[in-house]
Amino acid sequence: MLDPAARRRDASLPGLDHPPTSKRRPHAIMLLLIPGPVTTHPSVRAAAALDYAPWDLGFRDLLARVRSRVLAIAGGRPGEHTALPLPGCGHFTMEAVIRTFVAPGGTILVPLTGQYADRLVRLATEAGRRVVTLPVSPTERVDPAAMQAALAADPAISHLAIVYSETSTGIIHDAPALAEAAGREGRRVLIDAVSAFGAMQLDIGRLPMVDSLSFTSNKCIEGLPGMALTVARVDSLRAGAGRAASWSLDLADVHENGERWGAGTSRFTPAAQAVAAFAVALDRFDAEGGQPARLARYGANMRALYDGVLGLGLRPCLPLSLQGPVVVNVAAPADSAWNLQAFVDQLKARGVLISNFHNTAEPSFRVGCIGAITPDDMQGAVRAMGDAMDALGLRIRRAA
Repeated sequence: MLDPAARRRDASLPGLDHPPTSKRRPHAIMLLLIPGPVTTHPSVRAAAALDYAPWDLGFRDLLARVRSRVLAIAGGRPGEHTALPLPGCGHFTMEAVIRTFVAPGGTILVPLTGQYADRLVRLATEAGRRVVTLPVSPTERVDPAAMQAALAADPAISHLAIVYSETSTGIIHDAPALAEAAGREGRRVLIDAVSAFGAMQLDIGRLPMVDSLSFTSNKCIEGLPGMALTVARVDSLRAGAGRAASWSLDLADVHENGERWGAGTSRFTPAAQAVAAFAVALDRFDAEGGQPARLARYGANMRALYDGVLGLGLRPCLPLSLQGPVVVNVAAPADSAWNLQAFVDQLKARGVLISNFHNTAEPSFRVGCIGAITPDDMQGAVRAMGDAMDALGLRIRRAA
């Protein structure tokens, strides 16, 4: 069981006194340490406990305010940029982005940073777009000069698609620098900011070559699952009208619908509870101090976890110089008794839930550092990890 001290109430983030064990409390308030969906504040969950009429004028006003607030966080300029909601996950909005902004048969460059970049390759290929890839080591950031050279070598490439926060490795790639390098080659940019938006800095108003940045409601803004959003250039949306070959994934059509009927409308029935919860999450985001404060807390969470697992005799997969604040991958112990699912089950019995799969080439386990959690929570999770390894009889903790 977690040390109760690790659950004490944080004055700046009320409601973080999560109960310590899943046997006594519902799963919804377990300490959820995955890179999304994340642990949420009770006030966020409470907003989803109500029923909403998605076409009611009051709800339309709520959706319009959410879109406006998202635009401001992204540095978007009203009239030049817009925020477009879709129901679903980040996968959906990234497919919509590719289909809307890249012409059929067009060419897109994707740096191969990990599994989420691999998804971009498949989404683009199955949409009938040509993909050029740039190999990137899983222990390196994308080099802007190498990326710019790849663009220069193939004039047919119209767009660069990059993953800002690659959770399969834990590395944060320098999306603004990469966008600027692409702009020097006269290319457009699509940014997968699914697990970065709200924590990592990005000002789309200062990056005119960026057509879109996309994210979801359930990661660094600390809302609930169900909604994906894209902040996009209006002129690029208009240029992309009719390209998507999918009514459901046509962001140009979503934008046109909003222009016709008002910013608070949605062409789809919106994920109303997710929208309402997201509005509360945005209130908490602003109260905390916005992006700089959120990044600082997540960085402190990561460092508490990173130092803690080192203290247990484990090895993070990345050196601290490359480790991002969103998710830490930890190399699995070399002990023959190691079993990831058994470890996950032991942690769950202690009130901590992590992913029951790994994305790295070597066996590992992944621990998210984002959500309505503090460094104290991370220290309690580390203690739970030590107890879980003891319960499994793991004597060798170093990696193979």
